[in-house]
Amino acid sequence: MDECQCEVPRKAWDLPFLAEAEEVAGLRRVMALHLKLWGLPELTDVVQLCVTELVSNVLTHVGPGTPTTLAVSMAGTRLRIEVRDPDARALPTLLAAADGDESGRGMAIIDAITDRWGVVLRADSKVTWCELPTGLAAPTGHTGGCRVTRAEATLALYRRTTHPTAGPTSPLGLAVAEEATIDLIVDLLHWLRAHGRDPDEVLDRAQLHFDCEVGEAS
Repeated sequence: MDECQCEVPRKAWDLPFLAEAEEVAGLRRVMALHLKLWGLPELTDVVQLCVTELVSNVLTHVGPGTPTTLAVSMAGTRLRIEVRDPDARALPTLLAAADGDESGRGMAIIDAITDRWGVVLRADSKVTWCELPTGLAAPTGHTGGCRVTRAEATLALYRRTTHPTAGPTSPLGLAVAEEATIDLIVDLLHWLRAHGRDPDEVLDRAQLHFDCEVGEAS
């Protein structure tokens, strides 16, 4: 296997909530967090917009207080977002809204920014879904490059000792991942000092390399 290839587990999840305008901000934050955990932070803006429009569609056409569920999964290499509600009659419609219209744009936005979307009707509910391209070569791949791959492999080994409750095949929470990273860096600094090296100098050189590589990538 190529050393630059690794698997990033992305387990499907769902979140029940009551459709209220004030819930949208929280859902957007949840999506931003999970996209970071899944290694897809570059999708945050467009995914948050999709969630906003799909939930707003429930608010407008079904009503506030509707029991609703947000579900996120991988559909091949696409990211799939679903919003489920209990009204199989109020169907989302793609309208040609005029410039001055204040409504009717929701599904037009979804249609413009996603690969595809649709509605699944059930006996007593419906699922409005959309899928976005991720740029992944495989559902468990990542777009972070070889350095990210090596970091993930190192942390996977390291956390088995420092954080045994975090399974090697499950995504780490951000707080746990950051703690493991800090522990690893501190141990490496102790190793440098024990071998007569200057930890501050090494940190400065590492920061310089990091800044240069980030600058080249941007």
